[in-house]
Amino acid sequence: MISAIAIDDENMALEVIKAHASKIPFLELQAVFSDAIQGLEYHRNNPVDLIFLDINMPDISGIDLATMLPKETLVVFTTAYSDFAVKGFELDALDYLLKPFPLSRFMKACQKAQEWKALQPSHDAGYLFVKTSEGQIRVNFEELLFCEAAGNYVTFQLENGKLISRMTFGELEKLLPSFFQKTHRSFIVNKNRLDKIERHQVHLGKHVVPVSVSFIGTIL
Repeated sequence: MISAIAIDDENMALEVIKAHASKIPFLELQAVFSDAIQGLEYHRNNPVDLIFLDINMPDISGIDLATMLPKETLVVFTTAYSDFAVKGFELDALDYLLKPFPLSRFMKACQKAQEWKALQPSHDAGYLFVKTSEGQIRVNFEELLFCEAAGNYVTFQLENGKLISRMTFGELEKLLPSFFQKTHRSFIVNKNRLDKIERHQVHLGKHVVPVSVSFIGTIL
């Protein structure tokens, strides 16, 4: 079950979301808010998996509000303005719904959330499943040396081989436990597998990964 709330300053838009949500069996829409601050406060006290979030609101924009959310919260932006789409995806939004959106499009966004939640491992389990062209592949954290992002794809470098998955860097960070740290805007390394740390690079076995000045403090 996916728990969710909706935040939109237009009551009609909230009614549409409520009507659509009532037809999605795996979605629990807990509350709707026309006031962005009230919605944010509710989420802080009652965390949900997913927020349907309008962008163009009077007190605080959905873009700004999204930056205040915990990184594990999934966001689906809803707006009447298509020019916000690029900014929305820069914030690693799960999806972007352009008003007025039909039930079929709303359902597709909910299915994305369901698929994402299904892939979330317990960090205590010591592994995650990576979606590749060949299906869902199990990756043990102890065997994962580092990850490299390139556009909307991430390469998982393992001890013996590598996997490529379509996802953003922000999505990747939500999947990994705390001993994985950024060394660069395009790299995350397994701190437990570091063999050597230098000023501008680190070594993991035969692999060398760059280190940016802004991230050197996170790996020491």
